[in-house]
Amino acid sequence: MTASVYLCGFMGCGKSHIGRMLAAELDRELVDLDRVIVEREGLSIPDIFAQFGEQHFRRLEAKYIRELSGGYIVATGGGALINDETAEFARQSGLSVYINTSFEICYERIRNDQNRPLVMKNTPEQLRELYNTRSEIYRRNSMAMVNGCARDTVICGEIVKLIRYFENKGHL
Repeated sequence: MTASVYLCGFMGCGKSHIGRMLAAELDRELVDLDRVIVEREGLSIPDIFAQFGEQHFRRLEAKYIRELSGGYIVATGGGALINDETAEFARQSGLSVYINTSFEICYERIRNDQNRPLVMKNTPEQLRELYNTRSEIYRRNSMAMVNGCARDTVICGEIVKLIRYFENKGHL
């Protein structure tokens, strides 16, 4: 069985976009974790946050990510791999890659996104603080890191190299 690749990083770092590129390059299926949650729960992410809170949403991420082993390219949500147990599952079942994109680039991409409850309820300064906190966790909880400020084709190529490396070492 082929191992899954779990892309992690802050909101707006490019997980979904790079995931689509990787899926096409590697002839694998892309699974966007946020979309899976919305489809299976029948609620938007803002509605889940409003009705049940952020902790419930994090539990849903942990639940559904466990169903996504088996060769997928998984674009996780920005908070999925901040959970140590979920990150450990990703390491055991595949390759977790941190797309390290600067706060400025991420913020420019997310600043007006109504579908991101954390963006809507926090100031830019609070988001930067969250970014800084999560950056350390992403580093700790990922098996590899790529420069998310590079061109998308370069990022995709680096991740493909990482996949090949881990496959050759017998870790995937």
